[in-house]
Amino acid sequence: MLVSTPARAGEVDLELVFAVDASGSVDDSEFRLQLQGIATALNDPEVTAAIAAGQSGAIAVNLLVWGEARYPKDESGWFEIRSAADADAFARLVAGYPRTQVGGTGLGDGIAKSVTSITDNGFTAPRMVVDVSGDGPETPPRDHTVLLPQARMMANYHGITINGLAILNEVPDLDDYYRSQMIVGQGSFVEVARDYADFARAMKRKLLREVQPEPVVGLR
Repeated sequence: MLVSTPARAGEVDLELVFAVDASGSVDDSEFRLQLQGIATALNDPEVTAAIAAGQSGAIAVNLLVWGEARYPKDESGWFEIRSAADADAFARLVAGYPRTQVGGTGLGDGIAKSVTSITDNGFTAPRMVVDVSGDGPETPPRDHTVLLPQARMMANYHGITINGLAILNEVPDLDDYYRSQMIVGQGSFVEVARDYADFARAMKRKLLREVQPEPVVGLR
């Protein structure tokens, strides 16, 4: 498991986990497009301005890469973003993050680990979000593990919102599955990327909506 030195915990406006799909349906180039899309969105001036405009002027972020439910997850560790320089530092870490995950689509276990990373991080925030990106529904596990319904209840118990970014290149109605089976919490929503090439655009829109308390209207 890859873990960095955690940021100094404190008061922030948002605690956000980027929970990225690296299961067998995601090839290496598609995995890189997800990471680069997150990095590009974090470096966007609209996003950094939205972060600075919050009451605390900061958010806390963690990258968590998931795949087969049985395997330990990879995490960047928590970083506090208060400036464009902070955002760029985390974006560079994300863009170059190594891949070790393979196997089935362990959505529930990935979300459960994301929830635990929030409850144990030492930050406090009025909003806590697990931001799931992926291209398929949960696959049947090979062994006992946390499944999506249990992970969803776990998030709801802790007041954590689950949002989804559904990549529709393999499962055209994945957004419907995310809405009915995965997302939970106040203001939860699903953003859609038509394919992996569309991921950066969708991530920027999604990230702005998560950073800002009010919904983003008319964003292209």
